[in-house]
Amino acid sequence: MALRHNSTPVLILRSDSHGGLNIMKSLGPLGIDVYNLDPNRIAPANFSRYCRGRFAWDIEHVPERESLAYLSDVQHKIGRPTILVPTTDGTARFVARWREALRELFVFPEQPLGLVDTLSSKRGMYGLATQHGIPTPRGAFPQSRADVESWLTDATFPVMLKAIDSQRLWERAGKKMFIVRTPAELLATYDRVEDPASPNLMIQEYIPGGDDTIWMFNGYFDAASECLAGFTGKKIRQCPIHTGCTSLGICLPNDAVEATTQRFMKAIGYRGIVDIGYRYDARDGLYKVLDVNPRIGATFRLFAGTNGIDVARALYMDLTGQPVEASPARAGRKWMVEDLDALASFRYYREGSLTVREWIASLRGIKETAFLSWRDPFPFFAMLVNRTPELVSRVRRKARLVILRCLRFMRGLFPAKRFDAKKSATQRGAHCPGPAETPSMS
Repeated sequence: MALRHNSTPVLILRSDSHGGLNIMKSLGPLGIDVYNLDPNRIAPANFSRYCRGRFAWDIEHVPERESLAYLSDVQHKIGRPTILVPTTDGTARFVARWREALRELFVFPEQPLGLVDTLSSKRGMYGLATQHGIPTPRGAFPQSRADVESWLTDATFPVMLKAIDSQRLWERAGKKMFIVRTPAELLATYDRVEDPASPNLMIQEYIPGGDDTIWMFNGYFDAASECLAGFTGKKIRQCPIHTGCTSLGICLPNDAVEATTQRFMKAIGYRGIVDIGYRYDARDGLYKVLDVNPRIGATFRLFAGTNGIDVARALYMDLTGQPVEASPARAGRKWMVEDLDALASFRYYREGSLTVREWIASLRGIKETAFLSWRDPFPFFAMLVNRTPELVSRVRRKARLVILRCLRFMRGLFPAKRFDAKKSATQRGAHCPGPAETPSMS
């Protein structure tokens, strides 16, 4: 794959662990200047050989007008029109909301008004999917505990308890979804993680099946909502297991998923990069959309064409006026996130769904990893530094649990003798007064 010109720089809004790093690893070797904006000064992307410049700013947690002013300063420092690439729902919503001000400084696909906010919300996406006849699991959107109790009257378990706004639930509870198997578990989880002042949970039908029933679509759509590059694949492992992001995936063709996505995106007038999750429902033979991320996904490097095209490169070529050459996907290509897959593999092994032999076999065919690259080694070590506090915290929690279990075990071996005051007094030859003989305090 060759570019006609590479003079337009790129600014990543939030490197978001391995997502921003992989944008650099995709565009940097083509001679494109890539800059990173992230609040974490030791983000792995900041240590990539392809990182042209670093800007420390928390665009998702400061007033938006302050971020606009800061981005204006960043653009003046770069000195040229720059392509913006948001990597999170929050940064994608920011770009969509402030497109009028940002278009004077940056280049990016402009979405129909309100579409990014709608797709970022599970409730909004559910409404769009049902409106356009796109298969999706049944959902309910309770506004109170009473609504949940009412829904339970004809409920079938298990179900998924998911966030409408994933980022809000992640910051509140450290997870984006829960599999719940009983009414009591549903109510307890709802009480624990819901924000009563601003309801953010939905109940979604659970589609049975393993992780390999989860399919993904990554694609780039031009200003006319035509798909210039589209790829499909499925998850092999997730972290957290069964409900998390891809830790190991494989690129495979799926005509049904591709056709459904293109019909959906054309109907809503979508433009730019999109990352969509589906689940195959063996009960009716349909692929049902789970979520639509109106931005580049952290898994995008799983998908690449035989000519080297991926969605980041397609975006760059289209926005700089260069033709995007269609290319079939590299079927069978595997991609792994090293740290997440190590943790996920251990947990799958512990629950009995993964053997050592199966784990070894699953590693065959991996063409690329999220962090480790001999051409660009420093981000891998930055990832280890970032993970160290979390690892130390996990070790401390595990050590504390082990010590407590040992103490309980020892206490079981040597149970404490119950003190009997009457028997003790008798053994000493003393007289223990009965209730009638007890001195009065009056």
